[in-house]
Amino acid sequence: FFSLFVGCVVLIAVQGLAALPWLLAVGTRTRRRLGDAKFWLQAAGVTVGLAALAAYFMNENNDPAVLARGGRLYMAALHLQLGADLFVGSLALLLTFWPKGGAVTMASFREGLRQPMFWLLLLAASFMMLVSIFIPYFTFGEDIKMVKELCYAFAMLFPAFLGVVVASMSVHDEIEGRTAVTVMSKPISRRQFLLGKFLGIAGAALAMTVLLGWALVWVILWKQTWDPGFGAEPIPDPAWVVQGAERLFPQSSFGDLLKGAGFWINDAGEALPGLVIGYCQVMVMLAAAVAMATRVPMVVNVTACLIIYFLGHLTAVMKEVTAGAYALIHFMAQAFDTILPGLDLFDVGTAVIRDVPLPAERYALYAANVALYGITYTVIALLFGLILFEDRDLA
Repeated sequence: FFSLFVGCVVLIAVQGLAALPWLLAVGTRTRRRLGDAKFWLQAAGVTVGLAALAAYFMNENNDPAVLARGGRLYMAALHLQLGADLFVGSLALLLTFWPKGGAVTMASFREGLRQPMFWLLLLAASFMMLVSIFIPYFTFGEDIKMVKELCYAFAMLFPAFLGVVVASMSVHDEIEGRTAVTVMSKPISRRQFLLGKFLGIAGAALAMTVLLGWALVWVILWKQTWDPGFGAEPIPDPAWVVQGAERLFPQSSFGDLLKGAGFWINDAGEALPGLVIGYCQVMVMLAAAVAMATRVPMVVNVTACLIIYFLGHLTAVMKEVTAGAYALIHFMAQAFDTILPGLDLFDVGTAVIRDVPLPAERYALYAANVALYGITYTVIALLFGLILFEDRDLA
């Protein structure tokens, strides 16, 4: 019991420390209480009490499966807290090293999170992911692949829609409503204003991607447990997690708890490359929307982004189909393929539906290459937007 108690104290303390950055960011009351010794004594008492309860539960209920589920839940909660800390730390660094642009970024990020549309889209995407578990796909035991493909598509489409709509509304409305004149009288340059807007909206879209990615892991786990498919073999536990826990804590309840935490890390790591690829597509579409928002209203901007999205996925196919047969269509397909982003590169469906999963190293390398392509095209689109914004009349 004592060893379990000590381990639980450490784990609960880690959760508490992970909560401090975002608690400091959301309220001033926490900042005042940090300097009070009474606050730390209360936190220590709560930590010891929770650790004693957790240790007692594990000592009385030492079923490895139950303990592994507890470890998975623990790591899932820590996952969310570390994600929130990432945003807090990134905004703090921006405000430190780029104060004027960072202020615009923080305002845009908060505006994106406070939009009712953000939470409506998040709930809609989560609901559709959940519903995808129960849809019959008639794939003869391959339903899990369809669920994965749909969930990755939802984790990309909804943040992309949020980014395009918010950028179309926010940037254009501030320019047309003369708010940009007030902002630039601080003084803030046009470059700082536009790049700050992009980074803030991209941060809101990334927050939705992180939350949907967290939900995606749970949906896939639920599907694998509830309906693995006819004749599907059970997925073995990752060897590195089992061997590491057995080496550190052989045949112990705390080792089973750590196995569950390792299982979540493994599942989240497997989902990460697909989420990175999907977010790169979000970033490209958002950069295009921000660039066009300097000149055109929301309806035109959203329509143009839809056209870019469909043509970006179709140009590669059109080039192959029309090669040597339809010269004019082939020429137009080549022109679109040169100018528009190759969005077919951001499709993770081909990696999901394979009979044999891609090696982790090759998949991670492909995700890095796609991320580099997405960043490059994003920079080009933003430079084009800065050119359009440079001589835009704001008065």
